[in-house]
Amino acid sequence: MSPSAFQQNILAWFDQYGRKDLPWQQDLTPYRVWLSETMLQQTQVATVIPYFNAFIEKFPDIASLANAPVDEVLHLWSGLGYYARARNLHKTAQLIAKRGRFPDTLDELIELPGIGLSTAGAILSIAFNKSQPILDGNVKRVLTRFKAISGWSGNSAVNKELWAISARLTPLDRVADYTQAIMDLGATVCTRSKPACSACPLNAGCLARLADKVSAFPTPKPAKTLPVKQLTLLLLSGADNRILLEKRPPTGIWGGLWSLPEFNSIESAQDWCLTKSIQITGQQTLATRRHTFSHYHLDYTPQLVQADNPINFVMEANQTVWYKVEQLNKLGLAAPIRQLLQSHTSIK
Repeated sequence: MSPSAFQQNILAWFDQYGRKDLPWQQDLTPYRVWLSETMLQQTQVATVIPYFNAFIEKFPDIASLANAPVDEVLHLWSGLGYYARARNLHKTAQLIAKRGRFPDTLDELIELPGIGLSTAGAILSIAFNKSQPILDGNVKRVLTRFKAISGWSGNSAVNKELWAISARLTPLDRVADYTQAIMDLGATVCTRSKPACSACPLNAGCLARLADKVSAFPTPKPAKTLPVKQLTLLLLSGADNRILLEKRPPTGIWGGLWSLPEFNSIESAQDWCLTKSIQITGQQTLATRRHTFSHYHLDYTPQLVQADNPINFVMEANQTVWYKVEQLNKLGLAAPIRQLLQSHTSIK
C-alpha cells in the first residue's frame, strides 16, 4: 500500500467514523491541543475528559495557568498520575506567557519542559496544520502491525525505524485530520487486545494481518520484576481537627504534592512523635496497602495517631503544615493519600 493510499484510506475512515466531538476539538487553540496531548500521555481518553474540562474551566488560557499557584495545578491533576506532567505544564505555561506567543516550530516546542517529539508533532499538525509526524502509543501500535515491525518499541533502533515510517506516511494536506485519524484508529480499532481488523481501513495492506500474526505485534516490553519498597505513613490528627502534612520535593515521585510524613517503620514513626513531645491519645495500625508505580511497587502501612496537644515544632520552609480537614480538598494530594484521608477523616 503506497503512502497516498494509506493516507486516503485513513482519512476516508476518519470522515465516517473518527471522533470529532472530544472537548479539546471544540474551540481549537494551541493551548487546548497542548493541554489535551499532555494529559493523554499514558492516559486514556475517557479518563482525561473530566480532568480536561475541569482544567479548562479553572484555567481557560495560558495566562491563567501561568499565574496560578502550582498547588492549584497539582490539586486539579490529583488522581491523573505522572505528576511531572502537571509540574512541566505549569513551568511551560510560564515560559510561553513570558514569550508572549505560543511556539509554532519543532525546535521551539521541544525545548519546553514536558514537550517531546510526539507531543510537539501533534501540536504542530493539529493546532497549526503543519506537516509533522507523531508517534504516540496508539500510532506505534498501528504502524508496528501494518509493517510487522519486530522488537520492543523502546529499543532505539526500532523506535528510529517507526519514526521514519511515520514521517513517510504523514501527508502534507489535511494533516490535522490525519493526525487525529491515526490516533483514533489505534485507540478504537487497532486496539491492544481484540483489534477489529475487519473494520480497519488498512487491513488490505497490513502485514501482521496478512501473516495472521496480529497478536504477535507490537513486541511486548521485556518482562521485569518490579522491586518492592516499604514505608509507614503517619496520619497524625490533632484535637482541633487538623492533619499534619508534608510537601514532597519538587521532583521525583508525587513531586510537589502534599503527603503524609514517611518513616521506615511503625516504631520510627512512634519515636518521632515522642521526640516532638506529642501527647498521644490513641493510635491504630492499618492494613498495609500497595500502590504500583511504573518502576516499583510501594507497600505502605498507615499509622493513625490522635494527639491531644497542638504541636509547636519548627517547620522547614513551610514544608510541614497542619491543615484543617476542610482545607484538604484544595490541596494537591496523590490519589492513594487522598483515598486514605477520605477513609479516615471527614474529607470528601
